[in-house]
Amino acid sequence: MLKKFIERPVLSTVISILITIIGILGLTSLPIEQYPEIAPPTVQVQAVYTGANAETVLNSVVIPLEEEINGVEGMTYMTSTASNDGAANISVYFELGTDPDIAAVNVQNRVAKANSKLPQAVLQTGVTTQKSQNSALMFFSLFSDNDNYDETFVENYARINLVPQLQRIKGVGQVTVFGSKDYSMRIWIKPEKMAAYNLMPSDIQ
Repeated sequence: MLKKFIERPVLSTVISILITIIGILGLTSLPIEQYPEIAPPTVQVQAVYTGANAETVLNSVVIPLEEEINGVEGMTYMTSTASNDGAANISVYFELGTDPDIAAVNVQNRVAKANSKLPQAVLQTGVTTQKSQNSALMFFSLFSDNDNYDETFVENYARINLVPQLQRIKGVGQVTVFGSKDYSMRIWIKPEKMAAYNLMPSDIQ
């Protein structure tokens, strides 16, 4: 085979020119992006059932949502988690090339259908639907040289001053703060006082 190309230089030249032309055409027609879309579009559905354990969250929140979301247009598969702090998280994955905005709207419509099956406590806190990426694009590390500012203070500073500005940047879908918990209060309720005023824990909440 190699001998034929050596003995016929015209044939070899024509084939070389054809390969070069096809390569140039392919180079000009292929799409080029700085950040090509590699990971499939993902939509996150999050809900909180205050006071419920993981099993209750799974049966009362995750399963009804999954039943409605399943089969949404362009979906490939979904994963879900339920934790003992009452949090439920469902990740819905779509085919490459699917418009993430349209996918989020479609999932939101399916979630709205499941509202009648969800506990009232979940509806009060709300079920959020948002598009997201599977992996983080950037990490920032914050610290303070001043011993008066512990990690709780630094995290609270980031939530108040940095997170809102980062969320306003075009293309940013979600900003997550890792580290210690945010400032919070734990309130103990006196049952005898509640009975005297005919109140329930939900009233005080």
